[in-house]
Amino acid sequence: MKKALGSAWAAGLVALTLTLTGCGSTGGANPTDVEPTGRIEPREISWLLSRPVDGAVIKTMNKLADEYAEKHPGFKLNLITTPDRPSYIQKYETLAAANKLPELFDTDATPFARKLATQGRMMDAAKLLKSLGVHDTYRKAALDYQRFDDGSLYMIPFEYQLEFFWYNKALFKKAGIDVPKSLDDFPAMCTALRKAGVTPIALDGQDQWPLERYAAYQPFRTDGPSYVQQLKRNKAKFSDPAGQKAVNWLSSLGRAGCFANGFSSTGYADAQNQFTSGKAAVYNIGTWELGSLATTELNPVVRDDIDFFTLPTTAGSATAANEFVAPSGIGMAVNARTYDPLVRDFLKFALTKYPAAYAATGELSPTTNAKTAVPANATPLYARAVAAADTVGEELAMPWDTQLDPTTNTRLQRELVLLVQGDVSPSEFTSTMDAALGQNAPKYFK
Repeated sequence: MKKALGSAWAAGLVALTLTLTGCGSTGGANPTDVEPTGRIEPREISWLLSRPVDGAVIKTMNKLADEYAEKHPGFKLNLITTPDRPSYIQKYETLAAANKLPELFDTDATPFARKLATQGRMMDAAKLLKSLGVHDTYRKAALDYQRFDDGSLYMIPFEYQLEFFWYNKALFKKAGIDVPKSLDDFPAMCTALRKAGVTPIALDGQDQWPLERYAAYQPFRTDGPSYVQQLKRNKAKFSDPAGQKAVNWLSSLGRAGCFANGFSSTGYADAQNQFTSGKAAVYNIGTWELGSLATTELNPVVRDDIDFFTLPTTAGSATAANEFVAPSGIGMAVNARTYDPLVRDFLKFALTKYPAAYAATGELSPTTNAKTAVPANATPLYARAVAAADTVGEELAMPWDTQLDPTTNTRLQRELVLLVQGDVSPSEFTSTMDAALGQNAPKYFK
């Protein structure tokens, strides 16, 4: 079912892209005219979003919208939620093609979003944030994650996450190993853990993006962020040295039995349970799971044994140890067609108050002016993870699923499973993926 949906989305996206290519500006505000004149007339505005309905972002924004409505009778923030990401993207791009996007809408910094921006359909977020007096409070990494390749900013971040390798110290000790100093140490780590009767790495294979993270790691260390920026445009290939390092490493992870048996059908909750129950030694996940991994909610059987390490470097690494995956999540864009004094005034109210309100829930704010409230039931790891946010370096490891064209990305996710399972060889994988890039990237990034 998920594969069928992905294929339908990819096919539909081609048509939508062609539709957008012929569209020009659709009226409304100039994207750089961030200070419109006129009266603030309260009305209902909508936000098309893809976030957990019970998550801190939605809860915080709902609270702030209610506060704003108390002083502006008639105002209401209507949240149009579609947590399932593929379904959300299909809805978002369909509405965009029909010129029916609401005042606010979620989007990653994809080529599709870039087309909207170049058509004047999204407000310039950098100018807007500066006009509201909040731009300089944002973490550089949080804003950089939202930027297009040319450095322009059209999305506003509402979260900030760090992705770590959580590991079980007791299981490492049982296997007689230390934390890997290099990515190249992973196969040996897995072999030792397997010999000790331990599943090395818990992986949510069902959702596909977690395995795709592993594909991004070696190129980020060998070439930095430039590799995927060139790869997605077919200006770099999997047959290039950086690509081959990644392909061969992934194949070696499979041969070493790094991932749990049956990983391709393992879901998010099951992968987490493998780690929190002490059955798996390593779990690569972000700080959005701090409540499960760094509080007394964690299984007491493993609680005192859990620690984390960041993405290891490699020999001659082009990026530093403090540079890894640090996403600020899907961003929020402001529709230029419907931008007016009310939208601006609400955003000024909400974005000024949001950081403190969001950080009070125990989350990492995308800004530097709000201190995360470490919960009373936190383990020492919680504060350590929060503190790491202040030491993140300049370069970001971008998730590939937000970078590649949809058709190539879908093929990559399928081929990665086959490569790690040993069903295709590194050379077969390379040939397949270079052909997919050659066929799809030029059409998508023209």
